[in-house]
Amino acid sequence: MAFELPDLPYSHDALADKGMSRETLEYHHDIHHNAYVTNGNKAIEGTEWEGKSLEEIIKGTYDPNAVAQSGIFNNISQLWNHNQFWEMMGPGENPMPSELENAIKENFDSVEEFKTQFASAGGGQFGSGWAWLVKDTDGSLKITSTENGVNPVCFDQTALLGCDVWEHSYYIDFRNKRPDYLKNFLDKLVNWENVASRM
Repeated sequence: MAFELPDLPYSHDALADKGMSRETLEYHHDIHHNAYVTNGNKAIEGTEWEGKSLEEIIKGTYDPNAVAQSGIFNNISQLWNHNQFWEMMGPGENPMPSELENAIKENFDSVEEFKTQFASAGGGQFGSGWAWLVKDTDGSLKITSTENGVNPVCFDQTALLGCDVWEHSYYIDFRNKRPDYLKNFLDKLVNWENVASRM
């Protein structure tokens, strides 16, 4: 069964007052995310990966020694990344649940220090990629950054929060100011209930 583009969990203009415009969501979800779905389905058609889950394909096609990943990996991993990304944001007030706040303080000393380190990871990622808060295999929380479509699934980590730092995620609203986009993401856009539920 072919993968499908999931609907946004909110309207295209639901995040506009929080710094992510309708135009950005129309381009990012309706065009870019949809392209990963379409190209991913074409890439796996007739291969051993047809009928497998996104996670199985990501783990099976990721090559840590490759300079560039395969077309199957790139499209399927980006499909997975974006499926998570929309869920990790939300309209309205999204206070951080105490269990998540306590875990962040235990691992990063404070919420502000966590935000500083996360923004630094995203801002320092050269070229396209992602910044992540992950639950590692030892149960600790860590901040990572990955190039292009590489994600925590590749390393058997649990993705708690991911921020897309490809230019198509922020250029319409923030132009080339990636640090401003990251600050806005952390301060206004994150659905902390969703992040906590992934723990």
